[in-house]
Amino acid sequence: MLNYKKYKRVPVLHYPEREWPDKEIEKAPIWCSVDLRDGNQALIDPMNVEEKMEMFNLLLKLGFKEIEIGFPAASQVEYDFLRELVEKDMIPDDVTVQVLTQCREHLINRTFEAIQGIKNVIVHIYNSTSTLQREVVFHMNREEIKQIAIDGTKMVKERAKNFDGKIQLEYSPESFTGTEMDFALDICTAVQDVWQPTEDNKIIINLPATVEMNTPNVYADQIEWMNKHFKDREKIILSVHPHNDRGTGVAATELALLAGADRVEGTLFGNGERTGNVDILNVAYNMFSQGINPKLNIEDVNEIIDVYERCSKMSIDMRHPYAGKLVFTAFSGSHQDAINKGVKALHERNDGIWEVPYLPIDPADVGRKYEPVVRINSQSGKGGVAFVMETVYGYQMPKAMHKEFADVIQKLSEEIGGEVSPEQIMEKFESEYLTNKTPYEFVRIKVEDIGEKDSYIRLDYKYNGKDMHVEGEGNGPIDAVKRAINSHMDLDVCIKDYSEHAMGSGSHAKAAAYIRMRDNRTGKETYGVGVSSNITRASIRSFFSALNRIVK
Repeated sequence: MLNYKKYKRVPVLHYPEREWPDKEIEKAPIWCSVDLRDGNQALIDPMNVEEKMEMFNLLLKLGFKEIEIGFPAASQVEYDFLRELVEKDMIPDDVTVQVLTQCREHLINRTFEAIQGIKNVIVHIYNSTSTLQREVVFHMNREEIKQIAIDGTKMVKERAKNFDGKIQLEYSPESFTGTEMDFALDICTAVQDVWQPTEDNKIIINLPATVEMNTPNVYADQIEWMNKHFKDREKIILSVHPHNDRGTGVAATELALLAGADRVEGTLFGNGERTGNVDILNVAYNMFSQGINPKLNIEDVNEIIDVYERCSKMSIDMRHPYAGKLVFTAFSGSHQDAINKGVKALHERNDGIWEVPYLPIDPADVGRKYEPVVRINSQSGKGGVAFVMETVYGYQMPKAMHKEFADVIQKLSEEIGGEVSPEQIMEKFESEYLTNKTPYEFVRIKVEDIGEKDSYIRLDYKYNGKDMHVEGEGNGPIDAVKRAINSHMDLDVCIKDYSEHAMGSGSHAKAAAYIRMRDNRTGKETYGVGVSSNITRASIRSFFSALNRIVK
């Protein structure tokens, strides 16, 4: 039996005066990437200097203005990487780099050696404050833990006096979510009192969910409580650093923003210790999907994936939000049908607003193609096949034809035992409708108008390879061909429906014609398709296509 009784519930904050549930996210926060530090330390094979440089350049390209580049006092690789950025003048003037250090004198000294020559730096100090860590790791009481933070702040402040660039202090009470709120506020206020921030040089108070310990609403309550109880709130940038132990890092971040957070620390795709940090891209794309400018250049998710996977040696899951290969894919027949109808309605409205069932955003907006949006297997329906034929190949099949061709593709999927690619769908479409010339093969036609409506045709075709010639008249070329063929071959077929559309535009555009034909003797009905740069030839080819299918 699952031994659930060995775990106790984490206490929740009693905070009935919460206001965050009635708020909405209205703007992007300050983003800080910690891919090069928090993300890197969690990799099986940490990045070397060259890989760190490639990742740093990607973060710049994405528009991050704050980047935590490492723990230079803890690793020679991270120290060397930082110095290379400085010596090669690779840090733009509008970008602030962030360095992490514990509140220890020798580490702070080494950190200041590493940052010499940088114009804008965030020195990020931290110490763990939770009840559990105080008891089992540090064996210290509250005052002793608070003194560590105070001493660290004093050391940074003293060394900042002789630093040429601008230094901003960030303090994190690590394991904040396991810390009593009154003590978290006490220690943050003590740091604030030592540092003496101003409105022009605010202090960053970072409240990390170092380990997710409860539901996202509890984290939001904690953030709002701190937000409401800080003194000199206008001199503070309230930052959050959520992890994802419970799988709710994104939700916790979004609720924390409702609760008053100004800044978010996270990583691309959520890389980080255990189940990872919050996925900044996920949060940013969520904002984008609600019409909010995320203030990041995230239009090409494929490029981001490429650099991330190469540098981290980790792969993106196929179901990862926005980035996974299958997230804009529908196999379900009902989903495919809804997407197909939604895209058609979108084009008809032409109001610039994206509203398509099952697609919260336009895949093209993040660099994804339409080809994989609908993928076909034995579970797919008529709408999905029609969507592929229209979006990939430009064939706007009549609605009544959707099921006919979908049945053909479903049978193919069952035969091959899996997914049918767009190329295989098109190949089957061609063999079923466009290239089948047995037993009837259209050769040429000459049409003369008789009066305002009638036409006289001279038609050459082949029957089982034998040359045939017929002449006749009717209400237009198709009716004339039908009458002539019925008479010549002792058939009784009629046209139940006809439609056509252009494929492309310009002088080289082709036309596609669709005919729904009925054999009056057997009751069988089927479609035929014809394509040509000449609409008359396209329609006659669709007639012969249907004729071959109906006699097959």
